[in-house]
Amino acid sequence: MQTILLVDDEQRMLDLVELFLIPQGYTCIKETSAKHAIEILKKEKVHLVLLDVMMPEIDGWEVCKSIRKFSSVPIIMLTARTNKIDLVKGLNTGADDYITKPFDERELVARVNALLRRVSDETSQTSVAYNDYILDTETYSLKYLERTVQLTLKEFYIMKALISRPTKTYTREELLQIAWEYETETDNRTVDSHIRNLREKLKKAGFPTDEFLITVWGIGYKWS
Repeated sequence: MQTILLVDDEQRMLDLVELFLIPQGYTCIKETSAKHAIEILKKEKVHLVLLDVMMPEIDGWEVCKSIRKFSSVPIIMLTARTNKIDLVKGLNTGADDYITKPFDERELVARVNALLRRVSDETSQTSVAYNDYILDTETYSLKYLERTVQLTLKEFYIMKALISRPTKTYTREELLQIAWEYETETDNRTVDSHIRNLREKLKKAGFPTDEFLITVWGIGYKWS
């Protein structure tokens, strides 16, 4: 049975989301304190986090950043904000997906199921290699020689597509479909944000990113 950590300062929202997820066979841990939620993640086995953005103690963006310092657990952010800049900001902090409030029960369940299914499917293949690069599907990290970089789930999906078919140029639409799997209204610019974050992360770790992660202007990206 998979465990989902629900983080929201409104108890009523926690109870409602739990009501949607329990019939699907999930165990829920409900937490109104962002600080306590981070501590739970350090101690408990959690398969996915549903994280509200607007919280009084620490906002969801900061919580997401803190989680990403020690965990690659899938994170879906719940937000009442519809501004694209705010949504992209959530993805840039390391979130894997977002749902705008008010949301439909079926949409919430579909997104949770899809994200957890992708994680489960990845465990059947332990690594993907190309030249000196090794993508570890158990730790969701990219290795180059003696260096290792931890990836978010969306970065992992994008990287897996690029490395699995080197020299193929992927359009932004293709990468969006690969990373999100289901129909989504996510803006194509989100892919650019993930690629930008990925480049910065790899550069800081000393990866020769400019030689391999190539922008094909007007089309998308490829790993060459």
